[in-house]
Formats: sequence, C-alpha cells, structure tokens
Amino acid sequence: MMQSKKSTFGFSSLSLAISFALAGTVVSSQAFAADEEVTKLDNVEKMAVVGSRAAPRSIGDSPVPVDIISSDDLKKNGSTDMIDMLVTSVPSFNSRAQPISDAATLVRPVNLRGLPSDSTLILVNGKRRHRASVIAFQGGGINDGAQGPDISVIPGVALKQVEVLRDGAAAQYGSDAIAGVMNFVLKDASEGGSITVSQGEYYEGDGAATTIDGNVGLPLTDDGFINISAQYKTADATSRSVQRPDAAAIAAGGNEFILDPAQTWGNPEIKDDFTVFVNSGFDINDKTHLYAFGNVSSRKATGGFYYRNPHNRGNVYSVDDGETLLVGAVNGDQSTCGVVPANVDNVLNTPEYLAMVADPNCFSMNQIRPGGYTPQFTGKIEDMSFFAGIKGELGEWMYDASAGTGSNKASFGLKNSLNPSMGLDTPTDFDTGSYEQVETTVNVDFSRYVTIGSLEDISFATGFEWREESFEIGQGEEASWIAGPYADQGFNIGSHGFKGFGPESAGKNDRSNIGIYTDVEAHLTDDFLVGLALRYEDFSTFGDTLNYKLTAQYIATDELSFRASHSTGFRAPTVGQENVVNTQTSIVEGDLIQTFIAPPTNPLAAFYGGEVLNPEESVSYAAGFVYEYENLFLTVDYYNIEVTGRIAQSSQIAVESSDYDALRAAGVEFPELISAVTFYTNDFDTTTQGVDIVGSYTTEMLSGDAKFSLAYGWTDTSVDKFDLETTNEGKVRRLEDGIPAHRATLTWGQSWDDLSMSLRGNYFGEYYATHADDTSDWGSEMADAAVTIDLEVSYAVMDNLTVSVGANNIFDQEAQKLKDGTLGELGAVYYESGPFDYNGGYYYGRVNYRF
Repeated sequence: MMQSKKSTFGFSSLSLAISFALAGTVVSSQAFAADEEVTKLDNVEKMAVVGSRAAPRSIGDSPVPVDIISSDDLKKNGSTDMIDMLVTSVPSFNSRAQPISDAATLVRPVNLRGLPSDSTLILVNGKRRHRASVIAFQGGGINDGAQGPDISVIPGVALKQVEVLRDGAAAQYGSDAIAGVMNFVLKDASEGGSITVSQGEYYEGDGAATTIDGNVGLPLTDDGFINISAQYKTADATSRSVQRPDAAAIAAGGNEFILDPAQTWGNPEIKDDFTVFVNSGFDINDKTHLYAFGNVSSRKATGGFYYRNPHNRGNVYSVDDGETLLVGAVNGDQSTCGVVPANVDNVLNTPEYLAMVADPNCFSMNQIRPGGYTPQFTGKIEDMSFFAGIKGELGEWMYDASAGTGSNKASFGLKNSLNPSMGLDTPTDFDTGSYEQVETTVNVDFSRYVTIGSLEDISFATGFEWREESFEIGQGEEASWIAGPYADQGFNIGSHGFKGFGPESAGKNDRSNIGIYTDVEAHLTDDFLVGLALRYEDFSTFGDTLNYKLTAQYIATDELSFRASHSTGFRAPTVGQENVVNTQTSIVEGDLIQTFIAPPTNPLAAFYGGEVLNPEESVSYAAGFVYEYENLFLTVDYYNIEVTGRIAQSSQIAVESSDYDALRAAGVEFPELISAVTFYTNDFDTTTQGVDIVGSYTTEMLSGDAKFSLAYGWTDTSVDKFDLETTNEGKVRRLEDGIPAHRATLTWGQSWDDLSMSLRGNYFGEYYATHADDTSDWGSEMADAAVTIDLEVSYAVMDNLTVSVGANNIFDQEAQKLKDGTLGELGAVYYESGPFDYNGGYYYGRVNYRF
C-alpha cells in the first residue's frame, strides 16, 4: 500500500440509491426512505442503508453494527445542537466543550470509537459531506489538529433519521471512515410540516438560548417533492469564572482598570445562527428518478481568550520574566528610557513609570491597556452545499450518477487586542483573515443481482468517484500581521492572541483523487451471509492505496445471530493539515506561551523535526451478536482498531535562544519572538479497542406504553509508539485517557394518550482531566465518574399542538473542579475538558405545531 488521502467517500453514492437499486425496485420520491411515521413506531423495523450496498435491511439483520436515531428521538433533548443530540444516543460517541480553544470554539470536534473527528465519514442522503475549514488546534488530546465536518450545522428539524455505522468502512466508502460512518437522511415528505419554538437557559441564569425552526413538504407535480427546513438560533454567553489571583493582586495594589473577572471561562455568544436545507426528488418515469439537495448556513460567535497581565506578559508588557517593563523608544534607543520595575504591586504608581510616560520618546503598552486585556475571538462560519443526480434502471442494472460541491468558510477576527510592534498607534480590533475548505465530488455507481452456480441473488455493486478539494488561507488586514516599527525592540508581532494571516501565509492549495470500488455480498446458505469490498484510490499528491473489507453474519436461531468484520483502512492528511498556518496562545505548566503552528515543511517546523506527512493506515477487527426475542432487542459488539502513522499535532517544542542564528539563516524572521512551534506529524501508533452494547425493551406499563433503551460503550486506547522529540508524555496520556473509558445512557420513554415522558440517565466514567491544553502535572488529574439526569414531559394540547418542558442535568451535577493549586489560578473553576457540560443544569420549554 502506498499513500493516499481522504478518499471521497466513495460512492457511497450512497448506498441509498445503490441499495434500493440492488433491491431491483425503482425508488420513487416518496419511497426513497421509510415513511416518517415509521420511525415513530417501535413495532416497525428500522431500516438501514449504510454498512452494505445490498438492499436496505433491518438493523438486526446487518452484518455490522448500525444505530438508527429517529427525528423524534433527537428532539428529546434540551439542546438543539446536533452534537449534543447524538452524544446521548450513540455509544462511544463523545464531544467536549470548547470555552477557550481558538477556532475549535466555533466548530466543536467530536469522536467516535475513541478516534478523532476526521476518522468518521459524514454523509448526507448518502453523499459525502465536505469537511469544515476549522482545524481543532486545541481539541482535547484526541482531536488535537483534527479537521472533520461540522455536523452542528445540520438541524434536527431537517432530518428523517440518522444512521450511524460503528465499523471501519474505508474499503466501502473511502478515506475518513476508519471509525465509522454517519449518514444524515433528510426529510422527503411532499406535504405537511411543523413549526417549533424552543427557549431555555442554565440554572445559573445565563446562556439563554432561543431556537425557531420549521419544516414544510410541497408537491412537485404528482411525481415529486420539495422539502424545506429552516432553523434560526441565538445563545448568550456563559461564565463559570472567578477572578484570577494575579488580576486581583494588581487591583488590590490600586490599579482601577482591572475587570472582575478579568477572564471568562464559558460558552461563546452565538448570533444570527441560521440554516436552510432543501431536499427534492422527481420521477421522470417509472425507471428514472432525479434528486437534488443542499444547504445554506451561517453563524457568528464571540468567545474569550486568556488574560494578558499588564505586569508580566512577555513581549507585550514586560521582559526578563516580568521583572522589568518593556519600554519602547520612538527614536529606537531604548537605553534613553530608563528601567521600569514591573515586579511591583501596581506599576502605574511607580515613579519610574510616571517618568517614562512623561518622556514623549518612551512608551509602554500600559498606556493603552493599563489594566491588561483579554482579547475576544470572533468568527463567522458560512457553509453551503449542493448535490444533484439521476438514478434508475438500465436493463438489469441499477445506476446512480451524481455531482456535488460544498464549502465551509471561517472568517476570524479579534476584539480588544493589540499589535504591540506598532506601538501606541496599534488598532485594538482586527480582521485576521479566513480559512476556506471547498470540495467537489462526482460519483457513478452501478449495482445488480447476479446468479453464480447454486448461489442466487448475489448483490454486486461497483462504481467510480472523482473528488477535488482545496484549502485556502485568506489574508488578514495589514495591521493584524505586520511587523511594526518596534518589532526589533522586542514587541510581539501581529494581533496578539491570534496573529493575522500575512501574504506569506495566504494562498490556496488543492489536490484531487479518484476511487474505484467493488462490493459483493451473498448468502452461502440461508443462514450464512458473507461480504467482500475492495477499494482502490489514487491521489494526485500521495500515490495510491488498495483496501479491503470482509463481513459475515450467521443466524444461529430465530432469536440469535452472530456477526464479524475485518478491514483495512487509511486516512490521508487533509490539505489543511499539510498547509495550515496559525499562532495560538498555549498553557504550559501554568504559563502562557506564544506558539506558532507551521506546515511540517516550513523552515521553522523542519528545523525541529517536521517532515512531509504520510497517510495513516489502519487494520480493524470486530465481532458481536444480535439477540431479538419478542419485545427485547440487544446487540453486543467488540472492536479493535490499530492505526499506524497516526496524524496529530505535535506538542509545543520550545524555540531555544541558542538556535536563533541558525533559524534566521534558514529564513525564519524574528525567532526571538516565538516561544514554541508545533506542527503535524505521523507521530503515533495506537490500538483502540472497545465494546458497544445497545438494547431496547418495550412493554405496557402504568396504563401506557413504555420503552427502555440502553447505550453503553467501553473504549480503551493505548499508544504503542510515539516520538519523544515531538510529543510529551502528557499528550500521550490525553490520547489514552482523555475521554471516559466507560459511557452509558439509560432511557425510559413512557407515553399515554396525550402525555409522554422521557427520563434519561447518563453515566460518565473516570477520565484524565487537563486544564485547557496544559498536559503537565500542574494542570491535570484523574477526574471522578459522574451521573447526570435529563427529563422531558410533553403534552398534546390539541392533535397538532404539543407543549414540552424539561431539563438537562436536572439535579445540577457539578463538573469536575480543578485540583488544589490550580483552582481559580487562571480564572477557571472547572476542567473544561470534561465529557459533559460544565455549565450545570439547563431547563427549557418547547412548543411544536404540526400541519
């Protein structure tokens, strides 16, 4: 196997079309997926189309584990964020909050089966979803440097169901499917609709959120449909902060410019968050069907950064580790300005400072921000996609041909910051530039049933895919990146907190790849099903790769069946990971340092060990069983995923003063102003194993209908190999223990004539908690297990009007507090790396009208 890159999801042109095709049935717009009402009835089998290219089958008959989450199930949650909805529904699916995490605050990374977000392939109506432009530079260990799709942009109101394939599927669908596949199936009704208004806030009285969404189905003559969904959201910021000790000490010394709190830990403010999804289909005749779908979405977010102390923030306010104030000289001769001690109670009152201010030749940043400052990170995410295709019958063959494009653009900005190198002429608000990811995909798929000897109805599918993707860095305004006239006097360059993208960083990089696949599935006997998938991909930048997958299912009795799979896979570095440039503020042993993120072949990264990235390769094994008896449904699946050459962001590597001359010779400008560098590297070999248990039981109880559901996941990751030159042991610990090894959700749903209730218990096991991105002993410990309880009650006021009230974390289970010695040290109370919302209990109300 050579190299590769993310394969365009391989045509999973999606098994949707192909699967139906294999069934030998023309799919009308109404039959393209199960009727919406089907997903509401527990006594109707849920049908899955991912995991196999044969005809859609019951999830109990699937040779690989698949979860189906209906639209109604998704709604039983106070949050309208798709990520939060799925966390409570899918075993081994996790996400963490991102209060101060640069761009990851805008697009939260997720993980399935202990692997990063870009190891799970996302599909919409069976077509590959483009990835987000945002890269999670501070992704909580597992997701450090991941660039996955933004699934939060998909509103629940637009969905019929979500299908989650928990099995390696790179040989079926292409790159990014090492952990599994998630397929978001859009509604396709040609009539009716709904309008929903939701509002809620945290028990603390902040974070008030309002969501208005609607859906309408319209006929497209008698032979088609147009289904339109829209959602609008706003959310206030939250704060779970205390005053920082350093800020409090300066305020006690008489500095009246210190804010309380000086720094906020909490959710960002979300404004103008809207999205529109359109799904459509039209039957040209009884053998040909046209389809098209797409979305337009946008949202704005404003979050916090770290506080810049006006006494000891190096290269902005001070030098010599905070002993002396950094004083600039207009004439360039700093020696004429004298020495101003900074290690004092309040530098503003010292005679040395007052004398410096009185000299028009001398200045310091304290004159602009005397109380220090906390930059605010702003971002606007714009997302769009459009897919169109035709499918139908040609003799005994079914076909599906489609083409689509998608883009995600993140425009960044800073408020309340400085470009210290510009001196007192610096702006305080900056447009720092943008990232944009664009992907175009073309698929052609064919499928049919064949007979070979005594084997009948062998499903055979084959297809071709071409994909092109690009990652573009847009230049920020000059003041955000320029080295001002005082850079050579030791003042930091660019907007502080997030340096703007300059002309040396801006530009567009792209690549293309082709994929060819073959998929065969057959019953060797009535009770024994086997499948084989092969996929070949060739990338314009990485060469080629060939991967395979084997599946089998044996029906032992009417109630019990066994299943297993084995596959190889790959995940190539994204174009963004190869070329991204950024500057971030990191915490190392409690201290803030300026870290430069560079492409691995950049002179600075190369000096410290950066090399051209290679694709990851994986080998997966899985085995389990399905048990169905009357009203009981139970699946138990074990998996083991070995990944070699795993791509991740390196630890912060200190830029040493002894290297300055060599770095300048290599073309690095002002290396003395860079504290550390980090870059992408194929640094790890890991083994991730686990067990997923999914069960449900329905019965009559309390004069009504009851359903009990269990989703349990055990996940264990071990780092088999890593490079001590680029990775510290704390980062390894985060990969191994950064998410709970044990996660469980137990749900009791009860319904009567007009009243229904959903009670859910969520268990989160122990995990390795870190303060922000600090992996040292200063900011980390093993956190305790916890249980949260969610409750929702709904009442049908009329046949078409339902009112719901509820609360997430109804008993206000507190998140893990920082350990003694770090509690409150940087203004924080809780580890934000926890597996559940550190903001506490959240109550809400919702009104739904159907027509």
